[in-house]
Amino acid sequence: MNFIQKSIFITVMLLMIVSCGNDKKEVSGPPTVKKVDPEMTIKEGKGIGEIKHVELNDPLDPEMVKRGKSIYELKCAACHKLSGARVVGPSWAGITTRRKPEWILNMITNVDMMLEKDPSAQKLLEECLTRMPNQNVSIGDARDLLEFMYQNDADNAGK
Repeated sequence: MNFIQKSIFITVMLLMIVSCGNDKKEVSGPPTVKKVDPEMTIKEGKGIGEIKHVELNDPLDPEMVKRGKSIYELKCAACHKLSGARVVGPSWAGITTRRKPEWILNMITNVDMMLEKDPSAQKLLEECLTRMPNQNVSIGDARDLLEFMYQNDADNAGK
């Protein structure tokens, strides 16, 4: 009896496997992540980090600008001024004309790696003599800061 039960069980299992396994459906797997050479992103002026491309808003999003201003006042204003004056860190005046948006976001969100490997960030460190602290700014908050930077540069254009 035991042999018959085992035989039936094995037969049923084989039928289930065969009947379920013959459909050739194309299933898309998880999205592939393109490996990006850090040296190439440095050469392109985008810095080192998660940010490889930034879609800019035209016109600027006023809500993002408002949130960015709040984040600036909380986490950035002690070291960075909006005008041409340098305090501890470099001024934000004209930053969006000097740097690519990807570089700015990578510097905000990946400051330690940027200061370690990015030549432009290293040059700023030599000039300012103070290492920018990691403020644990999320990518979303960094994007709001970038929007605020663009607004600041637009407000101060020609001054």
